[in-house]
Amino acid sequence: MVYVFLAAGFILLIKGADFFVEGSSSVAKRLRVPPLIIGMTIVAMGTSFPECSVSINASIAGSNGLAISNAVGSNIFNLMVVCGICALFCPLSADTETLKREFPFSIIVALVLFGLGSAGMVLGHIDGIIMCAIFAGFLYWMVMSARKARNENQADSQDYEIIPVWKCILYITGGIAAIIAGGDVVVDSATKIAEQFGMSDNLIGLTVVAFGTSLPELVTSVVAAKKNEVDMALGNVIGSNIFNILLVLGMAAAISPVAFIMENVVDVIVLVVMSLIVWAFTWSGRRIVKGEGIAMLLMYAGYMGYICTR
Repeated sequence: MVYVFLAAGFILLIKGADFFVEGSSSVAKRLRVPPLIIGMTIVAMGTSFPECSVSINASIAGSNGLAISNAVGSNIFNLMVVCGICALFCPLSADTETLKREFPFSIIVALVLFGLGSAGMVLGHIDGIIMCAIFAGFLYWMVMSARKARNENQADSQDYEIIPVWKCILYITGGIAAIIAGGDVVVDSATKIAEQFGMSDNLIGLTVVAFGTSLPELVTSVVAAKKNEVDMALGNVIGSNIFNILLVLGMAAAISPVAFIMENVVDVIVLVVMSLIVWAFTWSGRRIVKGEGIAMLLMYAGYMGYICTR
């Protein structure tokens, strides 16, 4: 029966992502806002709801290893697997401004987590408040960027084939609901299977739960890439990684101090190194191509082998 629920969860994820991308893309066109910004805000927040729920509930329940490992594991998965698989379908391009601002900011965010966590080997209430404040600043920055982009595009008289406002709202809200429901079903089913094999909280968080809660990002980004919305696909990954650390872990730590173990330190270092590698890949040709996507997937497979044997 657990496998039936697992399959049903995947179906909800796929169909929900399809509607969500369609609605979000239409909103971007209607507001004349770049899809990258929509990807880093509306889409990133929507697809990161599962990580938020899991990490905050884990913090309240005292499963601190699951809270941090889920967020960090999801970020590594987003970066290497989501981007890697998307690159197999269509080259993931990035403009110079993204490579100079948003992408480096996601790396700085990981370094902030490393600094705050390793300083006292715990993310305390103050640390959580600091991270949430930084996220508020990031959100303000995105809103200002959206307003600037909209003003610059006011003169653009191109007619877009977009769906009505009511249908946009229906697609986005319905898509998010299906994504969250599907993610919850997949995570619950996969966790039960993993627990039968005696996996630890930290290992479950880095593998099964990280994979399950990142399925919305994976499916949404792949659907966006197949619809040729590559800016939205990349924006979803960058925005989700920033959201997962600053708001998800920030709120978890603000509610209840989260222990930071040595394995977390290693995993955050891995996240920073892999972020730098992907950043270099993107700088090389202003896009991530199929060969680089395959290399990223192989690196992630090596990392999986490492955490399963440590």
